[in-house]
Amino acid sequence: MSRAGKSGQSGETAQADQGAQARHQAVEAALGKLDLAARARLLGGQDQWSLTGLPEIGLASLVMSDGPVGVRGVRWTPDDPSVLLPSPTALAAAWDQDLARRAGRLLAQEARRKGVHVLLAPTVNLHRSPLGGRHFETYSEDPYLTGEIGTGYVLGVQDGGVGTTVKHFVANDAETDRFTVDNIVAPRPLRELYLAPFEAIVANAHPWGIMAAYNTVNGSRMTEHRYLIDNVLRGEWGFDGFVVSDWLAARSTTRTILGGLDVAMPGPDTVFGDQLAAAVRAGEVDEPAVDAAVRNVLRLAARLGLLDGAPAVVTELPATVDGEALVREIARRSFVLVRNKVRGDRPVLPLRPAGTVALIGAAARDARVLGGGSATVFPDHIVAPLDGLSAALPDGALTYAVGADPSGELGLAEQGFELKAVCRAADGRVLCTTRLPNARVQWVGSDLPEDVTYEKLHSVEITGRFTPRESGEHIFGTTGLGEFSLRVGGEVRYQGAQLPGASSDPFEAFFGVQAERARVDLVAGEPVEISLRTTVYKGEDVPMKAIGFSLLHLGPRRDPDELIAEAVEAARGADTAVVVVATTASVESEGFDRKDLKLPGRQDDLVRAVAAVNPNTVVVVNTGSPVELPWREDVAAVLLTWFPGQEGGAALADVLLGAEEPGGRLPTTWPVALADAPVTDTTPTDGELRYEEGVFIGYRAWERAGTTPAYPFGHGLGYTEWTYETMTATTTEVRVRLRNTGVRTGREVVQIYLAPLDGTAERPVRWLAGFASVAAGPGESAEVRIPLRRRAFEIWDEEANSWAYVPGRYEVQAAHSLADRRLSATVDAEE
Repeated sequence: MSRAGKSGQSGETAQADQGAQARHQAVEAALGKLDLAARARLLGGQDQWSLTGLPEIGLASLVMSDGPVGVRGVRWTPDDPSVLLPSPTALAAAWDQDLARRAGRLLAQEARRKGVHVLLAPTVNLHRSPLGGRHFETYSEDPYLTGEIGTGYVLGVQDGGVGTTVKHFVANDAETDRFTVDNIVAPRPLRELYLAPFEAIVANAHPWGIMAAYNTVNGSRMTEHRYLIDNVLRGEWGFDGFVVSDWLAARSTTRTILGGLDVAMPGPDTVFGDQLAAAVRAGEVDEPAVDAAVRNVLRLAARLGLLDGAPAVVTELPATVDGEALVREIARRSFVLVRNKVRGDRPVLPLRPAGTVALIGAAARDARVLGGGSATVFPDHIVAPLDGLSAALPDGALTYAVGADPSGELGLAEQGFELKAVCRAADGRVLCTTRLPNARVQWVGSDLPEDVTYEKLHSVEITGRFTPRESGEHIFGTTGLGEFSLRVGGEVRYQGAQLPGASSDPFEAFFGVQAERARVDLVAGEPVEISLRTTVYKGEDVPMKAIGFSLLHLGPRRDPDELIAEAVEAARGADTAVVVVATTASVESEGFDRKDLKLPGRQDDLVRAVAAVNPNTVVVVNTGSPVELPWREDVAAVLLTWFPGQEGGAALADVLLGAEEPGGRLPTTWPVALADAPVTDTTPTDGELRYEEGVFIGYRAWERAGTTPAYPFGHGLGYTEWTYETMTATTTEVRVRLRNTGVRTGREVVQIYLAPLDGTAERPVRWLAGFASVAAGPGESAEVRIPLRRRAFEIWDEEANSWAYVPGRYEVQAAHSLADRRLSATVDAEE
């Protein structure tokens, strides 16, 4: 199959044929003007985030940026803040493709403001194991739900004239050894599970880009996987966009270009450029392979309006989005109420008016609003739960206690620190001074302060003032490579060097691991000057021109029993106790998988102690993925808020106080304990990670094992009740009429599952085949019409190497969740 995919399928509608033809002509004209050197140069990044412009053909430079929850832009700086959305798992928990599309339009609006043309998102890998470290950045364990939400996201971003790169193609479902692991996946699960979201998004949203993953699949690196990139993605599916490598993933000039990759990032030193031109001259690569890749890049530029003579696909932008309002709406629509016990004549949530609230937990004050890693952005502000409830409750109604601090390890120095970076040349001249968003310097490629070059830069100093919140021993540390000098209160507390580690992950090897450097006694409220200076490490083993190091901090450790005792006293005197528990960046973030599902620190002990003295204990779970909740039957309510974005605390107040309903449903199964989870392995053996479970992951595996989780896939409570009244079904459409039988307006997500009644094929007990959300006032009824796709009745036939329709009887189930099925009808599927 041609690298450009099947003819006629593109990201434009039929009404745009004239524009598509003009773009095609402009692409071909531009291609004909380029010599080999220019074509090869266009396929490698000119720096960390952009492709080179070629004025001789009227081509402007094309800029890319992370990430899924906000557009960072090309600089690591707080001077141009980003709107921070809830995590992708939260977006999926809303079960609403239209809401995902609105989120995409907001991100496109942000990208245009920051001069970004292509967003490096969305991430549509699956929740194969609950231990997956990047769980928070992906949508669901279910491929259909993932594809639907991803489709909405891509449509929204591209509505705004900004490109997307659906990632990470494919089977990048864990972080352990992600650069070197060979994931062994049989054809059927590869097609039915891991490729399925990509296929759905290509068919229904026509993305302009795909990102090839770090990992290997069945013996071939994904940046070199000709079968999956050229035969499947372009050939079978008709994808006509560009394929870009994940950063530093491309490792071979010849295998990569022949494998179907179009762009190797980051630049300026890539496997393409001069190396590609040399490979062509040496006869190792045929020139048409280069032309095909260049054509895909030029087509992207044409769609974006970056190529002379080519009209942009989008000429009329969507209406301006109120970012703060939409982020707040997504957050509350994503919150999943998994337990809400009745006390007296009503459930505990929403809270009774005029009551008092004891808010407890370190995360209630210092909220965790994003998962970190490449998705990190810097919002203008963050509304923590303490902020949100303080603003919403009357004076005197709210008290606060820390209760238990999960941060028992060094973490990024943030609270109480006011910092800047001073860049110096080798002769000591100050090249620039710039504000820092936190205590991390992370400048890669061109992502340097203005007027600073990598060659001139000799040292960087993080300097400023720290005002402690607590008296006692404060611990300071570093990450990064090179020589360090740490001063606290004017005294040198550490001087030494950190050399590279042996990790296979170049980012970890370069940016280094955490190391404690000093312990200093400080007094609460008394500011001290602080400085961490490093000589820029420029060793030959550096994977790219980058400066990355951090100042770490851990405050005084109070007696955990005393903290819990204080929280218990606060809870004892309040009508309701709201305990916020959370993970930390050291247990849940990009670059590593989790070791267990336990909450860090003494948070479980805190919840048990508070619940023992206050029967109206509500627990807010601020995590990006499942954690064990051993006390869940002992508390009145449990609300999952994921990583809720910058407006999380305001959205929490909306939901707890009843101004809004929690709208989320679980996009992933929530286990009782890790030992119960059917699929857990994320660690390769001899370089391989075998997906031995086949098509049985997530709820498919739970039902096959006959094990009951804490909360099933699709579960979530609202503040009203719904009666499912009637249902009709065919093999192409399901209609469900339901009634709001509660006392307030609410929203319900109608989930359609397909359960085979006949046949010998090994299949799950049931699988999600469709869903729709509906809102209605008290006493009102509504009808939803949900299409069923042919693919819901098909399996991948490994012998025929094609999709096979499986005829027979199926039970179509209309459900509130996987375990709460309300109505059913039998259909006969015939070929």
